[in-house]
Amino acid sequence: MSAVVQRVLPAIPITEVPVVGGGFFPVRRVYCVGRNYLDHIREMKEADERDPPFFFQKPRDAIVLDGAQVSYPPFTSDFQFEVELVVAVGRGGRNIAAYDALDHVWGYAVGIDLTRRDRQRDARDQQLPCEVAKSFDASAPCGNIAPARDARYFKESAITLTVNGNERQRGDIGQMIWSVPEVMAQLSRQVTLGAGDLIYTGTPAGVGPVVPGDLLAAHIDGLPSLTITITSPEV
Repeated sequence: MSAVVQRVLPAIPITEVPVVGGGFFPVRRVYCVGRNYLDHIREMKEADERDPPFFFQKPRDAIVLDGAQVSYPPFTSDFQFEVELVVAVGRGGRNIAAYDALDHVWGYAVGIDLTRRDRQRDARDQQLPCEVAKSFDASAPCGNIAPARDARYFKESAITLTVNGNERQRGDIGQMIWSVPEVMAQLSRQVTLGAGDLIYTGTPAGVGPVVPGDLLAAHIDGLPSLTITITSPEV
């Protein structure tokens, strides 16, 4: 007889994102790319334009889905949005070659990298890690994932974000400094990618603050849109 597993705490729920056509994509890890659009580097004025992108992580339970209500987080007075293309990894690997990288992609989605911008500035000025600015509750909204077999490879697709119907960000996936295959190749030199990983690939210019009551709608041509509402801080 097999032994009965006894946990000292309830089992931790898995994080899953709905898939276009049915089913769910289980999330293993969430990676994000910084400095991948030239116009965003220029608007932030925080890096040399020749610097390569850097990577950071968000906890997988920071994922929230389309239609979610996201409460204004604590420890910030400058809560901002960043619309991004999200790559869903279906096959992992280490030291993946750029020319092989698309064979590891399961699908694509629209995401928003929510950021405590004031805490990001503090971390930069004090040369501290950026987790306090990036890796908090509900900081990684993600839209439904379109399987790669049903979604063209996004070399040139408009990427936009509106707040209360007013366009705030507009760019094109083709403006990424590092393409999806190049991002995956670089990241897989640092860590072993695994099935279930999500990679947020950076944001174009136009990032800005939101307040409770704001409705954010993110869109990439060819993918399901992502909409979230900012609500009052939790007491």
